[in-house]
Amino acid sequence: MTEQLRLMAVHAHPDDESSKGAATMAKYVSEGVEVLVVTCTGGERGSILNPKLQGDPYIEANIHEVRRKEMDEAREILGVRQEWLGFVDSGLPEGDPLPPLPEGCFALEDVDAAAGELVRKIRAFRPQVVTTYDENGGYPHPDHIMTHKITMVAFEGAADSEKYPEAEFGPAFQPQKLYYNQGFNRPRTEALHQALLDRGLESPYGDWLKRWDEFERKERTLTTFVPCSEFFETRDKALIAHRTQIDPDGGWFRVPMEIQKEVWPTEEYELSKSLVDTSLPESDLFAGIRDNA
Repeated sequence: MTEQLRLMAVHAHPDDESSKGAATMAKYVSEGVEVLVVTCTGGERGSILNPKLQGDPYIEANIHEVRRKEMDEAREILGVRQEWLGFVDSGLPEGDPLPPLPEGCFALEDVDAAAGELVRKIRAFRPQVVTTYDENGGYPHPDHIMTHKITMVAFEGAADSEKYPEAEFGPAFQPQKLYYNQGFNRPRTEALHQALLDRGLESPYGDWLKRWDEFERKERTLTTFVPCSEFFETRDKALIAHRTQIDPDGGWFRVPMEIQKEVWPTEEYELSKSLVDTSLPESDLFAGIRDNA
């Protein structure tokens, strides 16, 4: 190929990159693809979800620094590059009615202005493929939804020299494909759930599937299934590196690895935009690009 393949994954918080598409990224890194994770916020308002670390005064006083160090470790495990967009975590509002979002947080930023910061990253890195979340954020966290909004604007804005002048934002560039992460999809969940029951094992997915029905969650169109099971262990190591967010004894890791690899050896995506010809379903995020690179 005459041009280096590059993948950019845009995520809301440190740890999102390790729970959404991490095995895919590790696979592409192993093939020589350049992979850049752009993290929109520092995760400053994220709760400490690992019960073993809750109440630790150092972590509570230095959560921003701690989460940055966790991100550094996960980045090394995955073999990717990682850069911060520099916005402040919005937190996850809870209650009825929901409280207002904190002043100055990412979700309250002007969308076009925030997208401009991502345009800088896209123009500097020049990825052919960009991944992010769907319009619901994957789940309705305000930072995930905002990540979707700015990525949609930046995907096209990176090529628009009038909206984002080259003198300020760098030379224009147009990525070729945009995908939504859809790893938490119903077919995968049902397949793993049934495989565990068939083997006489307890499944962590029973309540998930009940909530799926209760929330009437819209089924997404899965267009792309990337085989990456040999990197599932790498994915889990990267996720465990985010110690404040992940309990290594929690539900994330209750499905035996051999069952995961046998029953569902892919990570899934929804193709949102493509400026190249491709045939669906795909098994490669760079389908339609490799032959022309």
